[in-house]
Amino acid sequence: MTKPGVYVETSVVSYLTARPSRDLIVAAQQAMTREWWRNASARFVLVASELVFAEAAAGDAEAARARLIALERVKRLDNTADAAGLTRRLLEVGAFPREAAADAAHVGIAAAKQVDYLLTWNLRHNANAAVRPRIERARREAGHEPPVICTPSELMEAYSHAD
Repeated sequence: MTKPGVYVETSVVSYLTARPSRDLIVAAQQAMTREWWRNASARFVLVASELVFAEAAAGDAEAARARLIALERVKRLDNTADAAGLTRRLLEVGAFPREAAADAAHVGIAAAKQVDYLLTWNLRHNANAAVRPRIERARREAGHEPPVICTPSELMEAYSHAD
């Protein structure tokens, strides 16, 4: 049986490697991310696009180094014309605002590569119940079955009770 694929979006790697937050909600999300990460490679094939690697490399040099070290166990996905077209479609239909083109690209690449899950802490544009139907409709109209967009806490169940 093949392991399901998980597209690891940049916010997950950032939460994984950041110093613990003083904000209780963010600190809890960081702890869930770390717990998920410890068990992830046993249950999933972890993938990310070049965009994730580029975003992870930006900013503070020490923080970027920590993010890139975490990504060493993640398989790189190439962006394709199909993914770029799907990203454009997501923006055209208003599933994402123009200023969130990178967020649309994460979804477009994950869908074009037929990844099972897109893991994110981006609750504004990706893991958002009000936005998901627009994203899913645009992807299906483009002929792609959408990955399940979820947070690490939502994907815990998938491996904690697996055989």
